[in-house]
Formats: sequence, structure tokens, C-alpha cells
Amino acid sequence: MTLRTRILTFGLTAAMSAVTLLLPGAQAQEAGYPSKPVRIVVPYPPGGFNDTLGRLVANKLGMQWKVPVVVDNKPGAGTVIGTQAVANASPDGYTVLVVQFPFTANPWLYPALPYDTNTAFAPVLLAGRAPMVLAVHAPSPLRSVADVLKTAKAKPDALNYGSSGSGSSNHLAMALFENLSGTRMTQVPFKGSTPMLTALAGGQVELAFDALPHVLPFIQSGKVRPLAIATSQRIASMPDLPTIAEGGVPGYEVSSWHGFVVPAGTPRPIVDRLNHDINAILAMEDVRKIFQEQGVVPDGGTPEEFRRFMDNQLLVWKKVVQEGKITAD
Repeated sequence: MTLRTRILTFGLTAAMSAVTLLLPGAQAQEAGYPSKPVRIVVPYPPGGFNDTLGRLVANKLGMQWKVPVVVDNKPGAGTVIGTQAVANASPDGYTVLVVQFPFTANPWLYPALPYDTNTAFAPVLLAGRAPMVLAVHAPSPLRSVADVLKTAKAKPDALNYGSSGSGSSNHLAMALFENLSGTRMTQVPFKGSTPMLTALAGGQVELAFDALPHVLPFIQSGKVRPLAIATSQRIASMPDLPTIAEGGVPGYEVSSWHGFVVPAGTPRPIVDRLNHDINAILAMEDVRKIFQEQGVVPDGGTPEEFRRFMDNQLLVWKKVVQEGKITAD
């Protein structure tokens, strides 16, 4: 054996010994997860379904894991503040982020995000989806999607619609509707969903898209009337409500979705543990009842499925934002 061969052999043996020494510790660390408090960051203020979802999961995981699982509300800058906090956290499974619609729209609305949405996070699972509803002021003469299309095409920009602000989910939902239908309407932005829907109920704006959980109380009050649902098929809770596609806009489908991610580099066994345990929570009867009351359909699935879903959403909203030259408030 030459000197060079002996050196190479020694080096390889030493490297393999080092890996052997390190692996048990790494495996033990992952096998012992979680051994300290886990933080679920919700990039929204308390209240609303994202906060409800975070607290539901935190409560169930805490009971199962026998360690504290706490919700940390970090609202601001269109969810960027809370999202950045998780992007900068240690990839050890002790910081989890609740993500929603803005997660895949913000990369196109904010040209200088302090993180890379594609590379800074690892998906855990898609937790649920709430369909968007196209609704009008109850006495409105608009009775269907066909009426909206007819009016909007005859008088471009004459119809005004409410939004929660430029770049919000309901603004982008209407921008996609305009793109696919070849129509133009006038946006009237408000400081949030509730004031926007209050204006719709009062007739200050003529129509709006919003997530079913937000619109439902206004529908139940009789002040707002739904025209169509933005799903591929009609939903069981509103079987008489047609889809947007049925109304004359083929391929239109938008939902307000909710999921969980962790910092990129989180060990796969930990991601799998989170995925398994949150999937089990989503199957619980009491959890499904809360989802149903909020108008959200439980989802679940694998990290890979959630990655594909988010990749598709990134493509959809990139096109809408860039073609419409939309910027965030």
C-alpha cells in the first residue's frame, strides 16, 4: 500500500467514524422531539380563522406531546413580519408558521421580501380551504354571474367592487375574474374584510369576492346575497349556489387556504412527525365541526402535495399581479 493510499484510507475511515459518532446524537435529538415548548407563529392578530387554526392545533398537540405549544401572534406588513420571524428561526421543529393565501401572492406584490418564499420554508401540510364567494348587496338587480358579465362588458369600469385593499385576496380574486372574463370593474378598497362587507351590505359597493367564513354572517342577516361560489363543484352546504364556471367563466376557482410550514432545513423526521400529528388532528370530529362552522373544508395530505399546491398558487398569482401591475397597499 502506497503512502497516498494509506492517507486516503485513513481519512475515509476517520470521516466514517465521525459520521457514526454524530448520527446517534442526531437520531436521538429527532427521536426525542419535542422536548421543549413549541411556538406556532400566526402572522395575523387574534381572531379570525388563522388564529383559530393555530390555537386548535396548539391545544391538541400540547395535550398529545405533553409539552407547551403556544401561539405567537405576529401581525403586520401583510403577514411579512411574522413570516420573516419564522424564516430566521432555527430549523429544529420548534417554530411553526401558519400560512395562508398571501404566502404565495406576496412574492409578486412585494419586490423586496426579506426572505425567499421558495427556499426559506419546508411545507408540512395544507390544513383546509374556504371557498371564495361572489356576493352583491341584497336588493341589487344583479341576479347571476351572467348579469355581472353582461353589465361589465356593456359598461367597462361602471361596476364597483369592494376589496380589503390593493393586493388582498379578494382584490386578486376579482382581478383573476376580470382576466378570465375579459371585463373591467372599479376597485373600492377598505381597511379589512369586515368594513368592506359592511359597505356591501349597505349598498356602498355593488359586489365583492370574499371567503365564505367572512361572508356567511352577512348572508344570514339577509343584507348580502351570494351569486356564485368559486369552487370547481357546488358545495354541500349551499347546493343551490352555482359555481363561477357555471355562470360563464370557465376554469375559475379561488379559495382562501390555510396550512403549516417550518424553516427550511428542518429534519425530515420532524416534518413527518408534525405532518402525521396535524393530519390526525384534522380528522378529529370536534375539529371538523369547528371547521364546518367557520365554512372551511379540512384538507390534509403530504408535504409534497402541499408543495405542489403552493407552486401552482405562486404561478397563478404571479400572472395576475404582473399582468394587472398590482401592488400591495
